[in-house]
Amino acid sequence: MDKEFYQSILTKQQITGAVPSNKEIANWALEVIRLLYPEQSNRLFTYVHQLEAEFKKLEKMLCEILDATRGSHEDNEELSRVFFEGLPELYQILNTDIQATFDGDPAAKSEFEVIRAYPGFYAISFYRLAHALHKLEVPLIPRILTEYAHSKTGIDIHPAASIDDHFFIDHGTGVVIGETCKIGRHVKIYQGVTLGALSVSKAQSHQKRHPTVEDYAVIYAGATILGGRTIIGHGSIIGGNVWLTKSVPSYSKVYHTHEVSLLKEKIKD
Repeated sequence: MDKEFYQSILTKQQITGAVPSNKEIANWALEVIRLLYPEQSNRLFTYVHQLEAEFKKLEKMLCEILDATRGSHEDNEELSRVFFEGLPELYQILNTDIQATFDGDPAAKSEFEVIRAYPGFYAISFYRLAHALHKLEVPLIPRILTEYAHSKTGIDIHPAASIDDHFFIDHGTGVVIGETCKIGRHVKIYQGVTLGALSVSKAQSHQKRHPTVEDYAVIYAGATILGGRTIIGHGSIIGGNVWLTKSVPSYSKVYHTHEVSLLKEKIKD
């Protein structure tokens, strides 16, 4: 093969350096989650200072990942420290997600089951970590984390999306939540829901392109809601397979009617 081909690859390697693999970065996040939730791990600690030491080790690991992905900036250590100082608040929000899942799913037998077995909580856990890093303007790592969770669960949440507490994704496969989505408190969504953009034009990259879902809304399986100006009002219920590109007021119920289905059958006949 042409030497220029090899040289172009070598040049890229020299520019990017030894960046940790996506799996290594995801494993760091998994270790953070497992420390927060021992239900996901078989490691037990006897003393507080042991747990503190483990968090400090992960803080150091984050700093090293930052050094590798964004270069050796003086503030990498500070960013790592600020992230870990924010873990208690993040932990409290995740606890509300667990509670929402347990309360919202009659099949859930315990919070342990939610933490250990529910793909929705797995995806939300990675999203919460990624979003915290995104707010600190950390590049690349947030997207790697949410895409890793996407690969494991089929749930695609952009790290920049804004999601409030008590969030519940039931079943989850095929859920898509776009970059500029805003989701309020106590929102519940089912599998196959898309909260997306009406246009994928690059020129709109800095605009709000994805919907707002207000508090206590429920969105059933297969619903597609598009557009940055689309607002799902407080307490609204969006039925399965609904297609929405316009806002609905608070306490709305939007669904397909049986009459529409019958009409389609008559047209086929």
